[in-house]
Amino acid sequence: MNLLAVETGTEACSVALWRAGELAEKHELAPRRHTRLVLPWIEQLLAEAGLVRSQLDALAVGRGPGAFTGVRLGIAIVQGLALALDRPVVPVSTLAVLAMRAPADAREILAAIDARMGEVYLGEFRRDGDGLVRAAGREQVLPPGMAPLPAASVHGVGTGFAAEHGLLAERLGDRLLSMDAQALPHAGDLARLAAAAFARGEAVPADRVEPAYLRDKVALTLAEQGKPLPDGG
Repeated sequence: MNLLAVETGTEACSVALWRAGELAEKHELAPRRHTRLVLPWIEQLLAEAGLVRSQLDALAVGRGPGAFTGVRLGIAIVQGLALALDRPVVPVSTLAVLAMRAPADAREILAAIDARMGEVYLGEFRRDGDGLVRAAGREQVLPPGMAPLPAASVHGVGTGFAAEHGLLAERLGDRLLSMDAQALPHAGDLARLAAAAFARGEAVPADRVEPAYLRDKVALTLAEQGKPLPDGG
């Protein structure tokens, strides 16, 4: 199977090509440059593999949660390609993709992305014998100091652990076995999760892909920031 994966929900821009179990990836920490990188990277990966777009069997995308503009960009690009090619899409949680960054022997994983505005996106996952992760609870957005305590000790990954001066790690205390607060999702991990999901029949038509924002509000008002309102406001 040939599967193209795009993950742009965080500061990292990441594109991967899964080809019959072999993986090629382009990944870069590139804030505000995703738009300029994604399409050229797609063409480069296909060219290096000796493939054309019509040879893709499916596409995959990180559906969020994450940066609103990044999530929208990734979905728009993948939907556009999938509709043009008449191919299905496998949407995958960006938090699940991030959880794949935990140590290979980690079984219980807490993935957290800095959601700004004093909050984090949070999801608990469990790694199965095949090395892939599955959700162990619902994804949430909340202040790190209000994160629910996991039933078991966990390995933490993601920028949410650096948010608000490390409050999430403080909240978890000795239930946190290890932590990588620099970890960002990789499209290679997205491709691995998506290939398994595709085999389970979880691909959907492109027009059915929905972003997972977890919250509708993207910015604090001036009043909420404690700043003066402009004249006439």
